Amino acid sequence: MIDKKIVPFEQIGYSIIVLRGRRVMIHTDLAKLYGVTTRRLNEQVRRNPERFPEDFMFQLTKKERDEVVANCDHLTNLRFTQKLSYAFTEHGAVMLVNVLNSP
Repeated sequence: MIDKKIVPFEQIGYSIIVLRGRRVMIHTDLAKLYGVTTRRLNEQVRRNPERFPEDFMFQLTKKERDEVVANCDHLTNLRFTQKLSYAFTEHGAVMLVNVLNSP
């Protein structure tokens, strides 16, 4: 279940980055925002691929991940992950809430 705490706007704005000409949030930031583990978030995305078309979500390339790590201090832990991160557009983030709230 998603934690229903109030999150300051600055925290959300700090997590929004531009990749491929789109404003997106990385899956680790969304997991924190929604109060779930990254593992749970990724699990729900894998179980519901039809709900996440390319304009809702995409996987970063290695080059994009390295660029994000170099430019975003709060995402330095991504450097140590084996799998490439997912980036979610605004519509993808909304769909993610629906998927995380479903049984």
